[in-house]
Amino acid sequence: MSDTRFNQFKQLIAAWTRKDADAVLAMLHDDVVWHYAAAIAPPARGKAEARAFIERFGSTIAEVNWRIFAHAETADRLFVEGVDEYVTTDGVRVAAPYAGIIEYQGDKIIGWRDYLDRATVDAIKAGKPYPAQVKELIDRPAA
Repeated sequence: MSDTRFNQFKQLIAAWTRKDADAVLAMLHDDVVWHYAAAIAPPARGKAEARAFIERFGSTIAEVNWRIFAHAETADRLFVEGVDEYVTTDGVRVAAPYAGIIEYQGDKIIGWRDYLDRATVDAIKAGKPYPAQVKELIDRPAA
């Protein structure tokens, strides 16, 4: 099985970790629809809205440790399971399990849907301890 899409996505993760918004945006299609919190918030539509999200969210992050546990892909679609882990500029460590579906058109991401539990993220940011089931999910080794 080819890992073409996964390798492309790892490049995006590396750019995100470096906080290189231009490199992330270069990997997105002009008409991208990015559900960065599917079913919780409206998506970013197009590169301008994607940039606004990256800059808004990125300004609250001091350190990124985005990990992928498993993935599967087809010719134009990548499925990932992982943990979105970061340290806020206030020094709070946030780690949330998530699943994502990334759709490609050519070599650019045209659709991106991330599914996560926002209530868990908000509770962690507020200083509450990680629930046991979340600890179990996020403490696994990355692929």
